[in-house]
Amino acid sequence: MKYNFLTFLILYFASNVYTQVEQNTYSTFSKENSEKLFVGEDLTYVVKYAFFNLGEVRIKVLEKTKINNKSVYKAIAYIDSYPDLPLVSLHQIYESYIDSTLFPIKFFAEIFGDDTIFVEYNFRDHSRIEMKKGKYDGSRLWLDSTTYINHRMQDGLSLLYFARMNFGEQRTVTIPCFVNEKEEKTIINYFIESESVSIDAVDYEIDCLKLDGNTDFVSVYGLTGDFEGWFSNDSFSVPILAKMNVLIGSISLELTKWNEKLWNPPLYKN
Repeated sequence: MKYNFLTFLILYFASNVYTQVEQNTYSTFSKENSEKLFVGEDLTYVVKYAFFNLGEVRIKVLEKTKINNKSVYKAIAYIDSYPDLPLVSLHQIYESYIDSTLFPIKFFAEIFGDDTIFVEYNFRDHSRIEMKKGKYDGSRLWLDSTTYINHRMQDGLSLLYFARMNFGEQRTVTIPCFVNEKEEKTIINYFIESESVSIDAVDYEIDCLKLDGNTDFVSVYGLTGDFEGWFSNDSFSVPILAKMNVLIGSISLELTKWNEKLWNPPLYKN
């Protein structure tokens, strides 16, 4: 079951030429971050392929709550293809409970189709991950197991927030991710030069920073390989535009709606 599209919408986002990119491991690069998720954030993206709009992705930070007496942010993502789209019907929900260090404590996904399937991961520090997968009505459980690990990992949604909140230096980071019940890796290159980006929803150039990277596993929409994306050049680091490879070509995700009371895209001034 390939359900981890959010890893890269979410990730998203090459620079032309760059020099002296510092190589870092994930563990040394990840930093303590007490208030980097913003309750009330509500972002919607349109997914485009060539001249076609395929669907929308909506990402929200719902609340700050507790799991096992640990403070966490509850983030949720809705992925939906448009109803009149031929040959494709995609409806999924991801939930991630993320602690102040931007690591997940719990991940839950619902994949809607002829049968509604759920996937649940509980991350027990850096020692193990408890996994369940089955039919949502509880009539069939396909997986109920534990895998043992020696370091912390990201899930498909928490990875977005890690990517967003670690701009600031030009460097390359290799991130271990738990995807489709096994460990995979994502490589992200961060860049520090400001760039202007245009989107349909804004009538001015947006000030952005860029990242790019790659993954070698296949996800929803056939997402695989290289990706690149642009994030707002401010303290929010909101994803503005993403371009990614899929098996049939390339798709883009473009910001189309957001909570204007919380944030607005910064103006590019150069």
